[in-house]
Amino acid sequence: MRALVTGGAGFIGSHLVDALVARGNDVLVLDDLSTGRREYVNAAAQFRPHDIREPFEIEADVVFHLAAQADVGTSMERPGFDAEVNVVGTVNTLEAARAAGAQLVLASTGGAIYGSVDGPAREDSPLLPVSAYGLAKRSAEVYLDGWNRIFGTRHLALRFANVYGPRQSAALEGGVVAIFLERLAAGEPTTIFGDGSITRDFVHVDDVVRALLLAAEHDGGVFNVGTGIETTIAALHALCERAVGVEAPPSFGPSRAGDAQRSVLDTRRATSELGYTASVPLAEGIAATYAAEQKE
Repeated sequence: MRALVTGGAGFIGSHLVDALVARGNDVLVLDDLSTGRREYVNAAAQFRPHDIREPFEIEADVVFHLAAQADVGTSMERPGFDAEVNVVGTVNTLEAARAAGAQLVLASTGGAIYGSVDGPAREDSPLLPVSAYGLAKRSAEVYLDGWNRIFGTRHLALRFANVYGPRQSAALEGGVVAIFLERLAAGEPTTIFGDGSITRDFVHVDDVVRALLLAAEHDGGVFNVGTGIETTIAALHALCERAVGVEAPPSFGPSRAGDAQRSVLDTRRATSELGYTASVPLAEGIAATYAAEQKE
């Protein structure tokens, strides 16, 4: 199989590339390295520097579209830029996949696209994003669905919960696990925005990669990829303290614009149709993430 991974030098993308290479696939990575790192790209993969906001041509059997502007704060400050990357970039990728006759798997968002929820969000739950990032990802899904109807393609969208794991950047606010671990290890203060009661569904990158590989073998659809378990940010901080081996209570700051108060995904459709089930417990995943980062 010939696979293209946009954003393949980034956090999730680089792990996916490693898995594809391990399976013996021919892999091409497109990345502008604005947030990704060249050293994360597997040596067995081809690398092509490219800004996803510009059209491109490829030869591939499957396209994994992970290139994105994924920072909620940036999306609220620069919504035009966010839309260029997440909407125009998706249209460019859809067109490249159509020209190549390739299947496309879109990395979407569950945490931002549903907004604040009353319980585990299903794929047919109302889409009520509270950030420009969520709006752009919703728009990207509309284009994907439209291309399926107009051109008869069978592309898929995976709505990720809050993904964490090795290689995640602490420079982006969405990487709260990376932020907490880095600052706790350095003896620096940590801050929780709000009172700590905000909840998120944290899913390890290994589980997300497995879902992406399963999706490439499926024919269309929208699927949540998470754990179905919600964790407060205060509880998450405690798990990070335990992993680092310190006691360092956080300070608390004002809530941020664009932050949903409660976010958790119902993943039963992915389980029944894709065969996906999250397998990495949060405490174990955080400990493993910290151990991996200490080795680098």
